[in-house]
Amino acid sequence: MANDLSDKKTTGRVTILDVAAAAGVSKSTVSRILDERLPRASNPTADRVRQVAAELGYVRDVSAANLRRGTSLTLGMIVPRLTDTVMAMLYESFARACARRGRFAIVATTDDRPEAVRAAADSLFNRGVDGLVLATTRTDDDFATELTNRRIPFVLALRGDGHSAASLGDDALGGWLATRHLIDLGHRHIALIAGPEHASNARGRVAGYHRAMAEAGLAVHPSWVVPSGFSIEAGAEAVQGILTLDPRPTAVFAVNDNTAIGAMSAIQRAGLKIPDDISLVGYNDIPLVSHLSMPLTSVRVPFDQIAAGALDLLLAGSATEQRIATPTLIPRATTAAPRR
Repeated sequence: MANDLSDKKTTGRVTILDVAAAAGVSKSTVSRILDERLPRASNPTADRVRQVAAELGYVRDVSAANLRRGTSLTLGMIVPRLTDTVMAMLYESFARACARRGRFAIVATTDDRPEAVRAAADSLFNRGVDGLVLATTRTDDDFATELTNRRIPFVLALRGDGHSAASLGDDALGGWLATRHLIDLGHRHIALIAGPEHASNARGRVAGYHRAMAEAGLAVHPSWVVPSGFSIEAGAEAVQGILTLDPRPTAVFAVNDNTAIGAMSAIQRAGLKIPDDISLVGYNDIPLVSHLSMPLTSVRVPFDQIAAGALDLLLAGSATEQRIATPTLIPRATTAAPRR
């Protein structure tokens, strides 16, 4: 048998029929034993089939198997940009969740432009993906409805539209936790770097801020709430106006960590100390913020849970279910009681 197997290696591509013949079993038995999506069988027949397959040099033709089943086992994720640590973390979590379920994940970026989202979706489907996860939903665009009308399987992640299937963080709760933390420390003049209005996650965090302030009986001056992008540069720009206010707020809540990092840099360049002169809270708790020279207080988002939830909803074919993951406040060195 060993010589037969060696001879077979040199005659071209080894097929499942070759393995079945050499092992003395049916083609269906070999297919079932070598299908990585199924639980690994442990018995003499299965051991023999795997041994023969290895000796013959059999390589499973995934594309042909998928073509027969009418599926690629590949799922696409569309994100604004992978230079944003949040989006990179979400995609990596999604890719791990896919691997655990026998799927493969690919990603496309759009720079948060609606026309680029449409182009990315078309490109991914032309390459045979079975479904999409969108982390690009905008409140000023209705692409999700277009996908529904085209009967394209999709799920939203991190950002929702209020009616499509989505796996999200509880952003309103997270905004409340961040603001409540500052209120409990004694702050009464709390500014907000609010993020972009087209992003539902930013809007949820803003809503949580307003709820916490209202519950504490604290008025919000319009000049305290500054719209921004999600970038470091946007945070630095937004906080500059806040620092000129009289009286100057004693604390700032930035709706993501990038804007908080930008704000931190601008505050320090202005000659102010954190948290002595001004406290600062971010959002998402990306790995970098705990390693800064001044570790940042932030609201931790469970990206693994959100990514796994998105995959579950996509594989289940859900059209409207929403899964909401609970955030956690992580206090660090950038928040303290006000000194004035």
